[in-house]
Amino acid sequence: MAEKLVYFLSDAHLGSRAIGDPRAHERKLVSFLDSIKDKAAAIYLLGDMFDFWFEYRTVVPKGHVRFLGKIAEMADSGVEVHFFTGNHDMWTFGYLADELGINVHTKPMEKEILGKRFFLAHGDGLNDNKLSVRIIQSIFHSKTLQFLFKMLPPYIGLNFGYTWSKSNRNKHDNEDCEYMGEDKEPLVLFAKKHALKHDVDFYLFGHRHILLDLPMERSRVVILGDWFREFSYATFNGSEFLIHHYE
Repeated sequence: MAEKLVYFLSDAHLGSRAIGDPRAHERKLVSFLDSIKDKAAAIYLLGDMFDFWFEYRTVVPKGHVRFLGKIAEMADSGVEVHFFTGNHDMWTFGYLADELGINVHTKPMEKEILGKRFFLAHGDGLNDNKLSVRIIQSIFHSKTLQFLFKMLPPYIGLNFGYTWSKSNRNKHDNEDCEYMGEDKEPLVLFAKKHALKHDVDFYLFGHRHILLDLPMERSRVVILGDWFREFSYATFNGSEFLIHHYE
């Protein structure tokens, strides 16, 4: 019997208006998930799987039915599915966990996986002290503003969300895809500082849309790339941690 693998991926940005063919994009992701459903013991989705997600009391964003159905199928078959909220899809208020039967995480998490210690997070806001980042974080996490947003009719709120996301992508696209170097990359600096007081084997992040595999003295920092340009993901079997591209 073939060994089961643990899978890690992030940043599909499903529904993004900056992606030319959203339906083909979603189908490629679903095809990948279908190809691993019998090999996966667990899958960790490290944030921004949706380009925008906001749940009203009785309304969820239109679309993504193939992806949602495949994730539900995997969870029903016994695959352990973990969904980390990112800065684009943090506004889930129970639907994904209740309807799909998956584990939803709103904060970074340390966890032992197949005998190794992992630090798992989307990565937004970690060790990034820019004023603009702090302001956006406070806005996004404000319960008052979330309540006010819910007062908007869904077609207005969701259209605003997707339009804002596309504008933000066009503005920061080049910046997001450049590795800043070991001495400047915020997530690398976070991992180095965290590792001084914690015994972690792997630090795994999304968010930055860069593919990075950086060995450190006692651990390893991995930024998973994305699932709209790189189509990259990682696997772990208890001994080997490997990065792949889905063709």
